[in-house]
Amino acid sequence: MWELVLKGIFSALFVASVLRISTPLILPALGGLISELSGATNIALEGIMLVAAFTGVVISAYTQNVWLGVIAGILSGVLVAAFLAYFHLYLGADLFLSGIAINIMATGGTIFLLYVLTGDKGSSSTLASKAVPVVNIPVVKDIPVVGTILSGHNIFTYLAFILTWLVSVYLYRTPQGVHLRAVGENPEAAASLGLNVRRIRLGALLLSGVLASLGGLNLSMAYLTLFQREMTAGRGFIALAAVFLGGRTPWGTLIAAILFGFFDALSNQLGSLAIPSQWVQMIPYAATVLALVVYSVRQRAQAIERARRFQEKHLAETHAAGD
Repeated sequence: MWELVLKGIFSALFVASVLRISTPLILPALGGLISELSGATNIALEGIMLVAAFTGVVISAYTQNVWLGVIAGILSGVLVAAFLAYFHLYLGADLFLSGIAINIMATGGTIFLLYVLTGDKGSSSTLASKAVPVVNIPVVKDIPVVGTILSGHNIFTYLAFILTWLVSVYLYRTPQGVHLRAVGENPEAAASLGLNVRRIRLGALLLSGVLASLGGLNLSMAYLTLFQREMTAGRGFIALAAVFLGGRTPWGTLIAAILFGFFDALSNQLGSLAIPSQWVQMIPYAATVLALVVYSVRQRAQAIERARRFQEKHLAETHAAGD
């Protein structure tokens, strides 16, 4: 049995599944990165994903138009992000408490509306969504192994990698990206230079809402074609973990999200073994906790090293002044 599992892991199909499973982590992680670098961490990624996933399915099912569902899902997610921004930036509410409140509201609200529309509190199986297109890349799809890995994914998977590059360009190659990072590093200094801190953070939170919405839509209109209660299963929080594990950079965040996706795919692969299902299901979350521990240890070591270098420099300057 172990040989079959190992054979499955070292296969093109497994790598392709890692990319698919990583997609709903990459997209909200990029949104979390943008808001984090602006100094307004979006704790409501989980709630935004849920609301977008639910709205996309409902609109798509009633209109029988997949793109109307996608657009509606994005708009609903941006609206939730706007609520968070309004509470924090204009009413002065604590960012973390506001984000947690929105997550709780999204969880309960989607279950309630699901019951109102379908009479079911578990899933919208009677209200099936249209699915976004799958892209088969010409020529590439016919290449052995490579075609299996790179071709045949839904559009959100390809969009995740394209958006990683676009976010990188935005943050490091445009004036707006530089302003956003400046506000996150030192808002007082940025304000003294004439930058509107509130407006920049508002834009960052709204943009993070767009990206998180795409992650939620991937779950309900690509990975599945229906909405299930709490179907995000903590992915919004794992996405935030990917931001910090990835060193708060776009490509680092992408790699961290794929790493978490690997462990999720691994748990699916190990499900065929005679192992208690609870142990298998906790693998992605245990990997997340372990990754955060490693990140914390690394950050502490770097802080100690910086302090040591500062002390050595200070002592050297003191000796030089004494001479």
